[in-house]
Amino acid sequence: MMAQRSKIAIVDDERSMRVQLESLLASDEYELALFESGMALLDKLSELNPDLIILDLMMPVIDGFEVCRQVKAQAQFQHIPIILVTVLDASKALVEGLEAGADDFIQKPVSRLELRARVRSMLRIKKQYDELEAMLKMREELSNMVVHDMSSSIVSVQLNATLMQEKQLDEEQKHQLDMILMAADRLDEFVNDMLMLAKMEQSKLRIHQTMTHIQQLILDAETHFKIIAQSKGIELKLILPKMQLKMELDENLFRRVLANLLSNALQYSPEGTTVTVKLEILPPDQKGHHLRLQVIDEGSGIPEAYRKRIFEKFEVVELKKKGVAQIGLGLTFCKLVVDAHCGKIYVAPNRPSGSMFIVEI
Repeated sequence: MMAQRSKIAIVDDERSMRVQLESLLASDEYELALFESGMALLDKLSELNPDLIILDLMMPVIDGFEVCRQVKAQAQFQHIPIILVTVLDASKALVEGLEAGADDFIQKPVSRLELRARVRSMLRIKKQYDELEAMLKMREELSNMVVHDMSSSIVSVQLNATLMQEKQLDEEQKHQLDMILMAADRLDEFVNDMLMLAKMEQSKLRIHQTMTHIQQLILDAETHFKIIAQSKGIELKLILPKMQLKMELDENLFRRVLANLLSNALQYSPEGTTVTVKLEILPPDQKGHHLRLQVIDEGSGIPEAYRKRIFEKFEVVELKKKGVAQIGLGLTFCKLVVDAHCGKIYVAPNRPSGSMFIVEI
């Protein structure tokens, strides 16, 4: 199978320079695309998706620095190496070029040997990045497949445990069966969170908003989590407004947000403490937020240095190693759902100890 040729965009306002660069690279069998201006490149960038950009610095309308900044400002193009070509003293252009996102420099007049060497170097870096991305994508897809396959096993545990509840059991057996079902439910929630995270990150999860009764959502959650709280010797307390609150939300996703926050609070709360769910109706702010939901625990709390990091998926492993409690993919899921509803989620300290997870929509 023939290897795919690397695509290189050459951008220079002087036709003679474009032709010269093209001829210097012609023998290397690259797929070359020539552009007479930075704007022409930016207009075709998504369509072309080059492996390398060779960019003239001194151009009218927008110069190479600005083109570089605009390319690197777009997440899907940040990994594309850019070589700036300049007649200026390289030391003068170096600082601004690096700040704009350039990866390498060549001075005019351009040497054929130097150009080819720098192009090969940048394409090696791009190839390594592409291979790493492909490997990470394959691993993520494999993980998603494994998680998906786990669902059937969990359903089997839940089904058989439910069937056993219909048999004659003593109190100890009933208690143990309840523990099995609660553990299976929590594992099922975790698996579903993983699958939903994958869909949300691939922009495949659609938000279906309906008029949702918020107080009833919380009361339903209390019914489920009261058993867990009692088994751990924790009081589950609700503080709800008298005024009924209804909002346009994706009810299923928001139910999962509440479940994740409650599960998290109960898991890390010591015996004899209280977990509180507090709902407030607020005057709309500039962003339209007028619901504040708080899940408050009396556990060990989260150090200030980590409070902005615990909702990020790629921070979880590092923070786990540091012994930070109350973190996991459930919080990442919560943030994605709240963000999709144009809200915000954050954590604040509870006094004298514990954490307050706050959702505002």
